[in-house]
Amino acid sequence: MDFNDSTEEAAYREKARAWLAENAAAHRAKWGELKPNTPEHMAAAKEWQATKASAGYACITWPAAIGGGGGTPIQSVIFGQEETKAGLGYGYFTIGLGMCVPTVMAFADGETKKRFVSPAVRGDEIWCQLFSEPAGGSDVAALRTRAVKDGDEWVINGQKVWTTGAHYCDYGILLTRTDPDVPKHKGLTMFWIDMKDPAVECRPIHQMSGGREFNEVYFTDLRVKDSQRLGEVGDGWKVALVTLMNERLAVGGSAGPNYREIMKLARELAGPTGPSLKDQAFREKLADWYVQSEGLKFTRFRTMTALSRGQTPGPESSIGKIISANQLQELANTAVEMEDQYGILSDPEVAPAEAAFQQSLMWAPGLRIAGGTDEILKNIIAERVLGLPGDVRVDKDVAFKDMPTGR
Repeated sequence: MDFNDSTEEAAYREKARAWLAENAAAHRAKWGELKPNTPEHMAAAKEWQATKASAGYACITWPAAIGGGGGTPIQSVIFGQEETKAGLGYGYFTIGLGMCVPTVMAFADGETKKRFVSPAVRGDEIWCQLFSEPAGGSDVAALRTRAVKDGDEWVINGQKVWTTGAHYCDYGILLTRTDPDVPKHKGLTMFWIDMKDPAVECRPIHQMSGGREFNEVYFTDLRVKDSQRLGEVGDGWKVALVTLMNERLAVGGSAGPNYREIMKLARELAGPTGPSLKDQAFREKLADWYVQSEGLKFTRFRTMTALSRGQTPGPESSIGKIISANQLQELANTAVEMEDQYGILSDPEVAPAEAAFQQSLMWAPGLRIAGGTDEILKNIIAERVLGLPGDVRVDKDVAFKDMPTGR
């Protein structure tokens, strides 16, 4: 691994820093501290996205002809690092630009790509991903949402769940079952849909954190044109894999307090025998978190080195999410217990550390599901990184309609 920027990368980093210094401060001053998931916050996000797009800093690796920056993957990483340091980051576009629109670019016809890609880059339109279902769990291929051909259209009925941002999105990519007479992976077809269609109903899920970012989405006789199909009929699993691999990269890390923040908290809180930082059990946990964090840092450096050399990172990206999501949950739980009676407070005005650990504790379980559960990612690492034998699949050659349902 090479930990240093090359001459070209260092020049690009300085260019990005200069642009952010000129534009980021003005943006923050204009919008101030806006509450997330409000119309004002989304308006700020769209304005910042458009500002980046006009300067070639939105979707840096995409061709300039469709609104991208025409740059390299390592340039995209560098700008993302500097943008984070500048204190700017809106999550509304992550799923659309990181997962959905790349799938549209890979499988849609030219007219569809011309219509949708540039508006998404500018932030004019937001996309969501409609995969998970109540009866499927972590098995995406077990979905039951049906699409039935009717002339030049398809009629879709079913339900999706845990769809992030569905209630504010304009469009989505939807994985459906079009043939129940073949094994589950072979009877799927992908479409893009209009989320504002009256046949699409979004019901936000009230989370324990107080947020409502996830949704149940229902389709009742939703009619879509065959031209909205992405890929061939029955080829939906192949299309979905493109989306899922992008998703692994998009959610490879986690935002939230790390070992440095909890070490600071432990210095300030008194335990039964003095500062919590002196507690031997806590110090052992702290050492484990430090080792994990260093391992993650060098794993990300390995990914950056691959990008810098023009290579494509492999399934090792799955390691980052498993470690960081579990660490966030363990770290937040320890901090809340350490705060004793103040641990039940989630009001940032009165809770220690502005309730950062309370919010992380309530968010971390969702992070362990998003982008693939721990179990799914461990299978990916075992089979594709370590080369271990795959799981035994007794349903591999069974038609989906003949699979047991538990009824």
